Amino acid sequence: QVQLVESGGGLVQPGGSLRLSCAASVSVFSLYTMGWYRQAPGKLRELVATITRGDVPNYVDSVKGRFTISRDNAKNTVYLQMNSLKPEDTAVYYCNAFFLKEYWGQGTQVTVSS
Repeated sequence: QVQLVESGGGLVQPGGSLRLSCAASVSVFSLYTMGWYRQAPGKLRELVATITRGDVPNYVDSVKGRFTISRDNAKNTVYLQMNSLKPEDTAVYYCNAFFLKEYWGQGTQVTVSS
């Protein structure tokens, strides 16, 4: 059973930074495509960023140049560095893992507000 545990969310002022982490309990983490999604109140869950097992990142246009996804296969962890945060980035952020099947974490709240 794959478990994903996110951490690093919180309250930050506009223009600030946060780093999210997602620790995965999987046998071969390097096989998984990892991703971050987010869901704001009243909106559908949307893709934020993914990183393939070959370390190729992909971003939604709204976060390009501000967010960076990375992975540490030795630690079974994927990260999302978020800079220049905006109020519209406020959402619950979910970690996602995909290899044959899809798995989700429980989510971590990110609130950008002054």
